[in-house]
Amino acid sequence: MKILKFQLWHFLILIALLISLFLVIYSDPTILKGSFLNIDTKIWLIISIFVPIAHQLYVLICWRTELFYKGLSKVFGNTLRAFKIFKAGFAVLFVSRLISIIFLSLSNSDSFNANNILIYVIAVTISLPTIYLFYSVRRYFGIDRAFGLDHFDPDKFMNEPFVNKGIFKFTSNGMYTYGFLILWIPGLIMMSKAALIVALFNHLYIWVHYYFTELPDIKWIYGK
Repeated sequence: MKILKFQLWHFLILIALLISLFLVIYSDPTILKGSFLNIDTKIWLIISIFVPIAHQLYVLICWRTELFYKGLSKVFGNTLRAFKIFKAGFAVLFVSRLISIIFLSLSNSDSFNANNILIYVIAVTISLPTIYLFYSVRRYFGIDRAFGLDHFDPDKFMNEPFVNKGIFKFTSNGMYTYGFLILWIPGLIMMSKAALIVALFNHLYIWVHYYFTELPDIKWIYGK
């Protein structure tokens, strides 16, 4: 089944990441200390882990259902409507990744000590390539293409060259290398161990999506 191609590796690595996460969390009680809106850190942590998993499974199913079977276009009547509905769901889940980490960082704030000036310098430093990435995506890559329009209309992109302007001049995968740095900022500013650990999980897990979902799909759409 084409939808599940390479997904055994996806799920095996996801299980390994979750086990590692569990071991780290339960080795340090301060990771689960605190609450926000009368909800314990443990619950916010579970939510902030569930959201990226739900997001990446959503993208996997939608992208490949449409790419190989035109499944969403058949359900929603046409490709344009299908893509708009998919994009709305994608946007909600993507923003939820950041919001859930913000709530987790507020719940678990001050769980480690560090020099405030150093923390702010790090936060500002990692925000700069993230800002440049979003500019580059909008200016050179295209927002819809970033959402995965090539999975909905592969013929349009089959002969398109890869973008090598803006941040893409320095890396072929700016979105996963630099875009996910934004998820580290709440944990840094609030000095939250839990939020930083979940940011690391997000950053590692997105590469699982890249190697076992997106990269195989790119090869299918664009050829060698």
